[in-house]
Amino acid sequence: MVKNTKDAQVFRGDSYQLIIDDISQVLKRCIQLICWFKLNSDRFSSGRRAATDPRVPLGTRLSIGIGGVAYEGKNVLDSDGEAFHLSGRKFDQLNKDDIIRLTTADEKSNEVFEMLLMFMNSIIRSWTRTQAETIFQFLEKDDNTQEQVAKKLKMTQPAVAFSLRAARWKEVEKGINYISKELEKQYL
Repeated sequence: MVKNTKDAQVFRGDSYQLIIDDISQVLKRCIQLICWFKLNSDRFSSGRRAATDPRVPLGTRLSIGIGGVAYEGKNVLDSDGEAFHLSGRKFDQLNKDDIIRLTTADEKSNEVFEMLLMFMNSIIRSWTRTQAETIFQFLEKDDNTQEQVAKKLKMTQPAVAFSLRAARWKEVEKGINYISKELEKQYL
């Protein structure tokens, strides 16, 4: 997910920060991270939690800042720049329904991204463990096919196709592709 271990750090016990250099991959990697949390959260309870179970399922919310890095420290926590400022400010403004928020220096683009991500967040929030696992594997490589994912997950290709359809992956993927293309136009 990150090229160098210094580009990912955990702090305050429940927070983390990462640098993803490839702007075309940032949303895919963030969605893959959300899937990882879903997979590892449900594992202990097989998707069911008893009312007396005090454990809280794992989840994550992400604030993505797109911009420059003015200072690169010995690790991501010591670094500074526009990307960190945009991400931090918007993270503080996340509401309970936000899973992903993406911010650039262009307010007009941010309005479009926010609208698309509200729609995508509503879909992602409803993913089951099986759907998250399918999407996690599907995103492992850009050229993954349903057949390859089926083999990896020991499923049939039709089961993978059903899982992707039920997860409304086609709609999420269109949002990812649109936002990624817009970011590439602005920053590459």
